[in-house]
Amino acid sequence: MTTYVAAVERLYALGHELHHGPSRKFDLAHMRLLCGELGDPQLKTPAVLVAGTNGKGSTAATLASILKASGHRTGLYTSPHLLRINERIQLDGRPIPDEAFAATYDRVTTAAQELVEGGVLPHLPSFFETLTAMAFDYFAREQAEIAVLEVGMGGRLDATNIVEPIVSIITDIDLDHQNYLGDTIAAIAGEKAGILRAARLAITLPQHPEANQVLGERMMELGAHAVSATRNLPPLVPGADAAISFAAGATRYPLQVLGQMVEIASPLVGRHQLRNLALAITAAEELAGLGYRITAMSIAQGVRQTAWPGRFQRLAATSSRPEVVLDVAHNPAGAWALRAALSEQYEGRPMVLLFAAMADKAVAQMAQILWPAMQRVVLTRVSGNPRAAQVAELAALAAELGVPHSEAATVPEAVSLACQQAHELGAEALLVVAGSIYLAGEALPTLAEADAKS
Repeated sequence: MTTYVAAVERLYALGHELHHGPSRKFDLAHMRLLCGELGDPQLKTPAVLVAGTNGKGSTAATLASILKASGHRTGLYTSPHLLRINERIQLDGRPIPDEAFAATYDRVTTAAQELVEGGVLPHLPSFFETLTAMAFDYFAREQAEIAVLEVGMGGRLDATNIVEPIVSIITDIDLDHQNYLGDTIAAIAGEKAGILRAARLAITLPQHPEANQVLGERMMELGAHAVSATRNLPPLVPGADAAISFAAGATRYPLQVLGQMVEIASPLVGRHQLRNLALAITAAEELAGLGYRITAMSIAQGVRQTAWPGRFQRLAATSSRPEVVLDVAHNPAGAWALRAALSEQYEGRPMVLLFAAMADKAVAQMAQILWPAMQRVVLTRVSGNPRAAQVAELAALAAELGVPHSEAATVPEAVSLACQQAHELGAEALLVVAGSIYLAGEALPTLAEADAKS
């Protein structure tokens, strides 16, 4: 049997980012052949598919937490991860154990190898396809009652899309991965719409007009049961939003759910999270209508207990560093959401931004949104990722924008420098870490090590 360490090493050897491009990627027919060899585990667990550009992870995590609070054995599959690869495959809020991870890897790769040797498959599956098959297999073997699956990229051709979802959720759509999904909102929406199914529930919110048109037309073509989550958006009109609070590290507001008034208290902070919460709550209500044991109180409990690190995650100040806000914002829409949340939560406080990004992202737009709001910017590069933008490229952009900036070759060096600069700005200074989920994942343990030494 393969050890856990060996399984992880071999997965990474497949190419961590292969699901972001066409190289050695399966089409869905190949993914179905692989899962067929495993006994079609993707058909044994009822599934909810969540696609979109922004908010799909938050929506999926919230819905999974609601299902768990309702007493259902719940699988959650997300990507990418912050610290450990196991985070991507969770059952009832717990990552897959190392031993189970290795055993599941063995089953999937043995099946794939046999299919390749028999000429059934042209090559082995990619990193993302292997993990997706592992999630299907693990949830089926552990007899999950329902699985919430975050689409990796796009939707139509994503490896997760071989399930037959009982509910499809599409979050806000924006320009992202244009090299693979298209360079217009309409084209990208068409790819996301690939997760919709005939005569099945499709939950969305009104958004960009081009996305609305594409999604609406596709739902009508399929005969999907379209459900708008607007009913679970708290009123956002002058005076009416006084009941909404973003204080004390939580988003709070009263909401009538399943005929009962409850307090929604989510640890996911920011006005943009209201849309993700509405989508998750609406999905939960619709699942209750399908017979799942979901109540108004279990919805409130599940929202309150949602754990989704790296989304406006706050770390209290210690003797060695300032207060930290860590966010995985990696595109312009995410940058605007972060800037708005910072304004609501920390208006008037000096801020130092620790920033790194992937070169294939809209780095210039993110910089224009975030960097001018900061007193200082520390630029660095995520280690071990060939897609990471070079520090020199970021520095040239900062010079062009006229933003005060410093450079650090590594994330640990950047954390130290950013903490030093925040200290120079005074006790009220805030350190913001943003630009990439890979930066968040590398900065978190560095921050923890600094705390341990203080």
